[in-house]
Amino acid sequence: MPHRRNCLALSLLAASQLSLAANVYVSNEKDHTLSVIDSNTLKVVKTIPVGKRPRGITLSKDGKSLYICASDDNTVQVLDLASGRISHNLPSGEDPEQFALSPDGKALYIANEDSNVVTIVDVASRRVSGQVDVGVEPEGMAVSPDGRWAVNTSETTNMVHWIDTRTRQLVDNTLVDQRPRYARFSADGRQLWVSSEVGGTVSVIDVASRKRVQTIRFAITGIPKDRIQPVGIRLTRDGRYAFVPLGPANHVAVIDAKTFQPLKYLLVGRRVWHAALSSDEKQLWVTNGISNDVSLIDVNELKVLKSIPVGRYPWGVVVSGS
Repeated sequence: MPHRRNCLALSLLAASQLSLAANVYVSNEKDHTLSVIDSNTLKVVKTIPVGKRPRGITLSKDGKSLYICASDDNTVQVLDLASGRISHNLPSGEDPEQFALSPDGKALYIANEDSNVVTIVDVASRRVSGQVDVGVEPEGMAVSPDGRWAVNTSETTNMVHWIDTRTRQLVDNTLVDQRPRYARFSADGRQLWVSSEVGGTVSVIDVASRKRVQTIRFAITGIPKDRIQPVGIRLTRDGRYAFVPLGPANHVAVIDAKTFQPLKYLLVGRRVWHAALSSDEKQLWVTNGISNDVSLIDVNELKVLKSIPVGRYPWGVVVSGS
């Protein structure tokens, strides 16, 4: 039986590798670097020095650049993926932690944790085009697929703040559970999913009414409730699954995105933070902040295939290329 299980794991790993040729980029908060993983060899092929305390990262719409929140440098760096070098910096406001790119790729919405604002940066001109006052300790950022809404979560105010992208005004707030860390729109734009780290829940919000319609809770045998701390969220495009890293619980929750019921808990590394899907959605990559590695999950089989060592305190992760 052990031999059969090992063969199955190797087969899944081979199938997962063949499904995608991509680089996986990981921000290492303590090392001030990015690790670049080749998704075929599953090895780190490059380590790139960047600004101080890199956290949130996201790809440009053309896939040629990577935006990096260099939080302690108070800037957003732009990495040219072809050369592997920082091409320029963008203004960001104080302590940028997470950001979201508009669907047209023209504007970055940046959460400034220390100054309680969302800074809007025009990517082409490299200038700040606006700022919006929000709650205390803003962190999570998301923009709706149609570009209509930019939302921010404030960790101390425990709210989702709704910014009208046309007027750049704060027009509504939705109360969620304690310390909301991350927000993610569904592919159809009808739902917003928000994780509450200290509350231990994920709220599902109806975008049309901006009201919470579902609260998802978690329970893992042998793990105290206060260690289950949801952070990142990833939703599959077909609306089948939601994946939620659960922080110091060291598991990723697999949720039926239609019934909102947890289906399975996948054991990964220590203090799992954020997650990224490959473009074909056959792979899920998650960062394990304290064990200093990244875990690869096969989405079809819902199995953890491998853990790959990276730098210290891996935080953000994105997948480029296909």
